[in-house]
Amino acid sequence: MASVDVGVALLGYGTVGASVSRMLAESGDEIERATGHRLRVIRALVRDTAKERSFPAADGVLTTDFAAIRDDPNINVVAEVMGGLEPAGGYVRELLRAGKPVVSANKQLVAREGAELFATASAAGVQLRFEASVCAAIPVVKVLRESLIATNVHRILGIVNGTTNFILSRMERGDSYADALAEAQELGYAEADPSDDVNGADAAAKMAILATVAFGSRVAIDEVETRGITEIEPAHVAAAADLGMVVRLVGIATLANEAVDVRVQPAFVARSHPLAAVDGAFNAVMLQGDAIREITLEGPGAGGTETASAVVADLVSVVGTAGTGFLQNDACWRELDRLDPNAWRSPFYVHLDVADRPGVLAHAASRLAAHEVSVAQLVQRLGDGQAALDLVLHEAPLGQVAAALAEISAFPEVLGRPFVAPVVSDRSL
Repeated sequence: MASVDVGVALLGYGTVGASVSRMLAESGDEIERATGHRLRVIRALVRDTAKERSFPAADGVLTTDFAAIRDDPNINVVAEVMGGLEPAGGYVRELLRAGKPVVSANKQLVAREGAELFATASAAGVQLRFEASVCAAIPVVKVLRESLIATNVHRILGIVNGTTNFILSRMERGDSYADALAEAQELGYAEADPSDDVNGADAAAKMAILATVAFGSRVAIDEVETRGITEIEPAHVAAAADLGMVVRLVGIATLANEAVDVRVQPAFVARSHPLAAVDGAFNAVMLQGDAIREITLEGPGAGGTETASAVVADLVSVVGTAGTGFLQNDACWRELDRLDPNAWRSPFYVHLDVADRPGVLAHAASRLAAHEVSVAQLVQRLGDGQAALDLVLHEAPLGQVAAALAEISAFPEVLGRPFVAPVVSDRSL
């Protein structure tokens, strides 16, 4: 059968865009053998055509004119790899309205404007795919949307930000937060401004996307309860080790009683749990459901080549299903309530710094008990007139734990604000 040429355009030709171009060129024969199509990059939108690039584009490919892509009938599919909400969002909407399917690696765009974009794509009868927006080379969106389309997935646990996982892994080895962040930046795992990574915004966007796809109901990024890792101290990491755990930034999406809760926050993960073994800049996503019980997907979650592999996979999928209507529609088919945050249940780790005085521990335990919260483990460390209390609480509603800690914080013996984090173990989350 004769090969069919497929014209590909790129919005952006930076690290990811150049990697997509290289991959399509170097793997063109393999893609053609598998699909009968030869994907060729024929246009790429850039701000500066003279800029030096890691994989130079062919003559005539680079352009500063978006209309040259939107209006070219030879362009069959477009990959948006420029990032940001604008002008990327406006470009994607125009392309969809023009009848061109789009593949996006833009997590913030998909998380914040996905509903509008999918409505636009559906009205135009074209596909919008976004695998690369979540965990780069890990095909979790494809698994959720295709392999598990009829499965009742009710929980997602994910380490979905490689930068923070690298930093926390280094802190386990004794590095300070500042030194671990500096090394992540030196190795290219963290941007010069790492704010979106370390404050949890990057992971929140990814968890909003995953929850939306898994539960069939739109979850906005603003609905994700988010805490980053900037408050993690060596004492917390050391306490986790003493308790047989590690600290990870974990995304947790839960569907219970037809209500949804999505959160990103530091968690204490038992060493027996699969997420505890996810080291360095790797990502992992655990899917739990009635029929599948538990599936774990793990791999590199960042990097130009890794992200490009997901973009290319989506490009091939678009070409392979063009005209069939498959995955043309939005994954959302229902509206679900949001779970009352106070009703969200988990075991919890709590760190308290207190004055070393008789009765402090008993007083704290009585306040917990008054709110029907019990202590499963306790480690006490004595210092110069002070004591550090590390507690693991049995599973309880977050609201009851918060109420007890608010009362404990008011004790004159308590020095500073308590640190609290959910515990992820084989027996709980």
